[in-house]
Amino acid sequence: MLRNRRTEMMVAYILVAPFVLIYGWMFIYPTIQMVRLSLTNGPLIGPGKWIGIKNYVRMFIDPVFRKSVWNTAYFVVLTVVPGTAVAMAIALMVSRLRGWAQSLILSAFFLPYVLPVTVVYLIWNWLTNVQFGILQVPIAFFVGEPVNVWRTVPWFMPGAALITIWWTNGFSILLFLAGLRNIPQELYEAAALDGATRGQMLWRITLPLLWPITTLCLTIQLILQMKIFDQVYLFANGGQTQATMVMVQYIYEQAFQKNAGGYSATVAVALFVVVVVFSVLQYQVLRIRGTR
Repeated sequence: MLRNRRTEMMVAYILVAPFVLIYGWMFIYPTIQMVRLSLTNGPLIGPGKWIGIKNYVRMFIDPVFRKSVWNTAYFVVLTVVPGTAVAMAIALMVSRLRGWAQSLILSAFFLPYVLPVTVVYLIWNWLTNVQFGILQVPIAFFVGEPVNVWRTVPWFMPGAALITIWWTNGFSILLFLAGLRNIPQELYEAAALDGATRGQMLWRITLPLLWPITTLCLTIQLILQMKIFDQVYLFANGGQTQATMVMVQYIYEQAFQKNAGGYSATVAVALFVVVVVFSVLQYQVLRIRGTR
């Protein structure tokens, strides 16, 4: 038995070794190098002088960095919970359909998810064009005049958040639909026999049993939206980029436009820590709440 145990352990190590090696090469080693680079004043490519934590001190007193943190947090607030709630509501409505109608409506909601970001940008840039965009009609009706959404700072982040929810919600909708299909129908039948209303079934059966999926969607959305870059970069191109700066965009600017490899690595380390801490904390808090 001891020999068999050793054989099994050896086989397990052999099977796991390729993943561990690739993971260490593709993630652990670059992460270590990023932290090392953040402690130097080096360019993006090439050696630099060791300066310790000076980049971190500079980062915390940098007003543009603080603005990027605020904009990223604002974007997360506008997208994570609202986007998850919209996806759940759509999934609840789609789940009531049957046959080809369900497939057609689900395809319509999922279609934006497969579009590349450049196509999404072109579509919405055309829709919101201040001269001929069709969305300027309702905007002018409520505001009184057409608004250049992507050149007006108060409108920029809500507009980018709305587009992001429209663009990425397809995946969350599929997750919620999978969760709804795993809820036993006998629970609803028993509740109906006891005289429960649809609202009571929703609050007492559907939402509690969907909580693991809700936790997963919120965690995925938090990680994705904290790394927002594409939409903001494309729509802010040529505009007030500092006023709408997000953290990944700031990293890009420092690394590829100013060749400040050490400082950009510092901001990247800060973003990495924030993403890990907040995603783990959120997941654990939501998981504990779901077990009560």
